[in-house]
Amino acid sequence: MADNQFTFDNPEYRHTYWHSCSHILAQAVKRLYPEVKLAIGPAIDNGFYYDLYSPFPFTPEIMEQLEGEMRKICKEKLKIERFELPREEALELMKDEPFKLELIRDLPEGEPISFYKQGEFTDLCAGPHLDSTGRVKGNAIKLTACNAAYWRGDSNRETLQRIYGIAFPKKDQLDEYLAKLEEAKRRDHRKLGKELGLFTLMEEGPGFPFFLPKGMVLRNTLIDYWRQVHKRYGYVEISTPMILNRQLWERSGHWDHYKQNMYTTVIDGEDFAIKPMNCPGGMLVYKSEPHSYRDLPLRVGELGLVHRHELSGALHGLFRVRCFTQDDAHIFMTWDQMKDEIKNVVRLFDEVYSVFGLSYQIELSTMPEDHMGDEKDWEFAQETLKEAISEMGKSFVINEGDGAFYGPKLDFHLADSLGRTWQCGTIQLDMQLPERFELEYTGADGEKHRPVMIHRVVLGSIERFIGVITEHFGGAFPAWLAPVQVKVLPVTDRASAYADEVERALTAAGFRVEVDHRSEKLGYKIREAQGQKVPYMLVVGDKDMENRTVSPRHRSGKDLGAMSWEDFTSLLREEVESKAIR
Repeated sequence: MADNQFTFDNPEYRHTYWHSCSHILAQAVKRLYPEVKLAIGPAIDNGFYYDLYSPFPFTPEIMEQLEGEMRKICKEKLKIERFELPREEALELMKDEPFKLELIRDLPEGEPISFYKQGEFTDLCAGPHLDSTGRVKGNAIKLTACNAAYWRGDSNRETLQRIYGIAFPKKDQLDEYLAKLEEAKRRDHRKLGKELGLFTLMEEGPGFPFFLPKGMVLRNTLIDYWRQVHKRYGYVEISTPMILNRQLWERSGHWDHYKQNMYTTVIDGEDFAIKPMNCPGGMLVYKSEPHSYRDLPLRVGELGLVHRHELSGALHGLFRVRCFTQDDAHIFMTWDQMKDEIKNVVRLFDEVYSVFGLSYQIELSTMPEDHMGDEKDWEFAQETLKEAISEMGKSFVINEGDGAFYGPKLDFHLADSLGRTWQCGTIQLDMQLPERFELEYTGADGEKHRPVMIHRVVLGSIERFIGVITEHFGGAFPAWLAPVQVKVLPVTDRASAYADEVERALTAAGFRVEVDHRSEKLGYKIREAQGQKVPYMLVVGDKDMENRTVSPRHRSGKDLGAMSWEDFTSLLREEVESKAIR
């Protein structure tokens, strides 16, 4: 693969580059520790890894040795050659590698089996690879982590060690990436959640987060905003039961297709399940009264707590939990209202995401092979989604065949302050649930008709979105969201009573305020308030007490100078009401 054919910006070239790096890592391992057995080593979205079976742990010191050996292999500029062998010869070649033997035996009979050779090292692989180890810049390789992994993802099989790595064509690209990695560690929502007193995870409830007082302020402020926006966009809000009977879940299809992820119980001898999603309850609400075409579109929102059984190994802070609050909405409409409703949802998304400074890319997922319903309906729905987005001047990429079984969808991938993407918002068209639940409305012709519906979430889940914005803002939430908006810091004991007076006045004005009465030095109090990411500190001393002023200091370190209570109250109110990001 010649340099002038591809660049690192090309995903295919980047994948090939990282795949070749995984083989260089495996070669380095076999050179230094020949007793280690090889499993698999693919390229992934952010680099590469290799799974290895080793009698000893890969310590940081060993990882450093491996990096050095990888650099040597790159300097050797070994030619990378592909060749094929029949099954028996392939088994003979890999006779000392038990994991490779298993992979070969699982391949279809009669097909040639491909290998890649570089110097003394040969690996079973489908490829593709670069043409030489010299294409990889040795000084821009970094092994980033080593974690446990099960062979073939099966917890009953061998425990392997997975070494992760990253590589770039230039050293400064690696340095930039590692700096972002360090910044991401500093912004880790699990770390900040503990430091800022937002939430905690306990062994008594794995995957079930506990929200602490400050976390509840953040959560409720976010929910209040969600409700304000949805009221303006014409939504009504409902709440449906957390536990419903088996017959409902059989009707929705969840009992047959999703039961392994559901928590079930028995009540009065009858099977029930805790809801893993809000949709079936929403269907029952629609059916609870008759509807006319004049009622449509009907936009129904629900902040519903759902439970899903996730494997313990998949749990991750607030990003992957077993109970979470989905900010669901279901829109019931006629087919000719579909395009306008999609646009209305996208306008709501635009407003919400812009408040948090989040940009996004749109992905359109089309009809999968195992779809339900008429293909003509699918084609109409897909074209309507395309037209709605295009008419709004927005671009999208197509994810062929990845729609839900009941309809096509738009996924909104948000980009945070570090350039990482998060899939939060989604708009899913559904032609099947209205059919399964026999939903109807009376048309202008007096006849019964079947509505079509949209499932949509803007935040995704309250918990996950809090995790996303915690990392996006690094815990320094905008003033309107911050659990504590103002910290009053009296300089002297004499100013303590005045500090309390300031706190009462600001609290009465609707702000969240705390006073630090501890007999610590002012510098210490300021540093601690900055560490807690409080937007404003009000330093009050004897002079402020005499002049009835305050001396605001922003968490960035900027001193705003002495001002009257009224001026500071106006400044903070304008910042909170405009939801400014400062």
